[in-house]
Amino acid sequence: MTLSMALELFAYNLPFSIPSPPQGVWYLGPIPLRAYGIIIATGMLLAVYWTRRRYEKRGGDPEVVYDVALFAIVFGVIGARLYHVTTNWQPYFGENGSLLEILYVWHGGLAIMGGVLAGSAAGMLVLRYKGLKFGPFADAVAPTILFAQALGRLGNWFNQELFGQPTTLPWGLEIDNAHLPAGYAPGTLFHPTFLYEIIWNLAMVGLILYLDKKHVFKGGQVMFLYIMGYTFGRFWIEMIRIEPANYILGVRVNVWAAALFFMIGAVGFYLAGKRGASTSVQSQTREEENVE
Repeated sequence: MTLSMALELFAYNLPFSIPSPPQGVWYLGPIPLRAYGIIIATGMLLAVYWTRRRYEKRGGDPEVVYDVALFAIVFGVIGARLYHVTTNWQPYFGENGSLLEILYVWHGGLAIMGGVLAGSAAGMLVLRYKGLKFGPFADAVAPTILFAQALGRLGNWFNQELFGQPTTLPWGLEIDNAHLPAGYAPGTLFHPTFLYEIIWNLAMVGLILYLDKKHVFKGGQVMFLYIMGYTFGRFWIEMIRIEPANYILGVRVNVWAAALFFMIGAVGFYLAGKRGASTSVQSQTREEENVE
């Protein structure tokens, strides 16, 4: 039994479908207010606020979060865009592509895995410059990133993009004719993959918070737990999606990427545990003083 068949059997008697928003842009005079950008910005601000609280509880200076966020967000957005353009290059470098379209981030096309990778690298460099350990900060920020990602998927809903295969599920997603993929009849319902990922991400946030409270992790392990949790869900959600994508050996590139990042997370989780560094800033400071 396929995943689609199982979902249809489960939801047979549920009596509704999900409409898409009628518009994703509003105008304040000549200024466009795009739901996609507003939602992503809101997610970032909430993540920064929550990270301050979590980092402070680990003994860190909450003001450091602003310094890290400034670079991590900027380079995270750049990394997310570059990852998308690299793995989906045809609209930009193809026969009918436009290089200028690379700059139009508000049209969609921010790859989370590329954003996390670039943002983490930028954050690590800032913390290293300040003489601070990356592990406690990474563990503080991990669930907040996942929460922001869940919120950000609402932007895909407003853009009517990145939905899944056709379905007869009662919660199938309605897509208007302007955004309907070629070859599908008007009225076709699609898997609401934006909703699947929201539910999955929020469930992983709850799991990470629960485990972080009940278990004494080593420095960096909470971040690697986030990587494993997110990419495991992204692996199966990616296989449902139908937007144009590049393939390797008949499998979507992002499915391979999710599997690779999951393995990196698993290895990193194990090595962080073996290393045994504290996930508390204060504890690490005392350990360094004892060594000196």
